[in-house]
Amino acid sequence: MLQNIKRPTLLLDRAKCLSNIRLMAEKAKKHNLIFRPHFKTHQSAAIGEWFRNEGVEAITVSSVQMAQYFALHGWQDITISFPVNIREISEINQLVAQIHLNLLVESPEVVHFLKHNLTSSAGIFIKIDTGLHRSGIDPADLIMIEKIIEAIQQSDKMIFRGFLTHAGHTYGSKNKNDILIIHRQSLDQMAGLKNAFSEFQPLISIGDTPSCSIADDFSGADEIRPGNFAFYDMMQAEAGSCTPGQIAVALICPVVASYPKRSEHVIYGGAIHLSKDSIRYSNGLASFGRIAIFNGNHWQILPEGNEVISVSQEHGIVKLQQEFYDSFIPGGLMAVIPIHSCLTAHLIKQYLTLDGEFISMMLSNNN
Repeated sequence: MLQNIKRPTLLLDRAKCLSNIRLMAEKAKKHNLIFRPHFKTHQSAAIGEWFRNEGVEAITVSSVQMAQYFALHGWQDITISFPVNIREISEINQLVAQIHLNLLVESPEVVHFLKHNLTSSAGIFIKIDTGLHRSGIDPADLIMIEKIIEAIQQSDKMIFRGFLTHAGHTYGSKNKNDILIIHRQSLDQMAGLKNAFSEFQPLISIGDTPSCSIADDFSGADEIRPGNFAFYDMMQAEAGSCTPGQIAVALICPVVASYPKRSEHVIYGGAIHLSKDSIRYSNGLASFGRIAIFNGNHWQILPEGNEVISVSQEHGIVKLQQEFYDSFIPGGLMAVIPIHSCLTAHLIKQYLTLDGEFISMMLSNNN
């Protein structure tokens, strides 16, 4: 397998991925939660079947296009966890005619549009902002929320399902305690809405991987939607969401140049492969990926300080501690553990498993 790698290749450890899926499915079952995993991380019909084998029947996606792809591969219960884009109403109507589809709204204007343009029934979640401040309604804005629910109730094509949030600010946490504090705050805010609108029996849907990975109290929640947990990455490991041994993907990159005086190598693996997501250590060092040694069967993650320190389009500049520097030479291969595996997977578009199987992903289409 090694001799055939010529350009950045995303390796997938199937055993680790299957273990991650199984552990999360068991946690959801233990807490009596609906398990609706987010498929934006892997974006692969083949990997989707690994979830189905663990009893998963309902999934989350991040776009209409992704919903179309997984509907074509037999998934019949899909939530699009992204605010409705009314310009895609024809595609939405094709989906609602075929599957059980849940849509995400956060304004009366969009609900009004759906009332007059949906051709078949769809479930509707109201997006709540519990602290990420990316999208969603402030949970304290009960007047706005009530207005939206009333508008949904006036339509025979919309079924109010409940409240959905993504506490994505856990991704910036430095330790497990910070994650659990955000998790508890988010659950408390959602519980307040569940009580305020109890007459509608709303479902509470939460979703971030850090909380779902380490929390053991989901009181008030009905559904979890983690996605990154299937692969994990260095961002999750640094926050304590997983152990380094649970990370299931590594980008294998050719070494193209070496600079011994700087203790640096240059790899064929830059921003268009790894993304520009980074983490910053307490010493101020920014990392775009942790280096690992790959022997063809598994990778060994090196200690902190062995990092991709800079990326441009195709280039990655790697700084290594002296004891590891001579492990790599031009023409050799270097493994990089992604900072954010979702983005790396999206950029690479396919996987190579450790047993030599290529697994494809959905292809982007911007038309």
